[in-house]
Amino acid sequence: MTPLLSVRDLHVWLDTARGPLSIVDGVSFDVGEGQVFGLAGESGSGKTITALALLGLLPAGARTGGVAIMAGRDLLAMRTSERRRTRGREIAMVFQDPTSSLHPMLTIERQLTEHLRYQLGLSGKEAHLRAVALLTEVRMPDPEAAMRGYPHQFSGGMRQRIQIAIGLACEPRLLIADEPTTALDVTVQAGILRLLRRLCKEKNLAVILITHDLGVLSALADSITVMYAGRVAESGPTSQVMGHARHPYTRGLIDALPHPEAPDRVLIPIAGDPASPESRPSGCAFHPRCRYSRPSCQIAIPPLIPIDDGREMACPVDPFMASVAR
Repeated sequence: MTPLLSVRDLHVWLDTARGPLSIVDGVSFDVGEGQVFGLAGESGSGKTITALALLGLLPAGARTGGVAIMAGRDLLAMRTSERRRTRGREIAMVFQDPTSSLHPMLTIERQLTEHLRYQLGLSGKEAHLRAVALLTEVRMPDPEAAMRGYPHQFSGGMRQRIQIAIGLACEPRLLIADEPTTALDVTVQAGILRLLRRLCKEKNLAVILITHDLGVLSALADSITVMYAGRVAESGPTSQVMGHARHPYTRGLIDALPHPEAPDRVLIPIAGDPASPESRPSGCAFHPRCRYSRPSCQIAIPPLIPIDDGREMACPVDPFMASVAR
């Protein structure tokens, strides 16, 4: 089956006083229609920069390499005018913090209808009716009253639903959700995740879900790519990656998660600090924190190779292969 979005060998460089700095280094993945694709990893792993590259929202002076094919077009090679037509219409993004991404001085109606009128050419009345329908779709209580409100008058969960409604306004085929449940309590978080899953099923919407929380991805994502220091560590179907993690970094993230059925289980943190782009180690970037590291891990960057069940992994040591075989 042809994927909706196919990203191959994506690179992102930012200009610095010391020259180009590699932020994303050779990332590849596919996203199918109606699927939830998860991008996981600690802060600074390159997840958000990967998404911003697809939308052409990188900082001034940034450069990209590779290809990102959607509907037969390369998102990375588009002209500025073509990108503007694509954003909102084909791809939309829900940002991490609705408090900063929603304008505090504009009503919810203004923020919902403005790009409806710009992108779809709707009249004021048509845009108003469409906005009310969108708020109803994301299950906002009393949508008409909500249209007259301002962002600060709503809870974090309601603001996030408003953001999702704005993202869905022009019926995009792909929605990028960047940490959509951060700072929300568990009950509200579960509601947002159910909403995203329902939208996938009802609209055949593809979702790229960016998060550091593997627990969230295990409940929602069909496939997962785990990133570390701008590179892919492990990727594949969620059941395989979460149930039989092979890369030491992926296994470390899972071992650090509280288990709902084993609250007394001792959590095992990953030693050390995440590698930054400015000081990415040679060879495998994870080797300073990896208890299975060998001298060769400090020299060569491990390639991403197929292992089994549709998975890929970048680790020549593969310390958990025997446990998976059993």
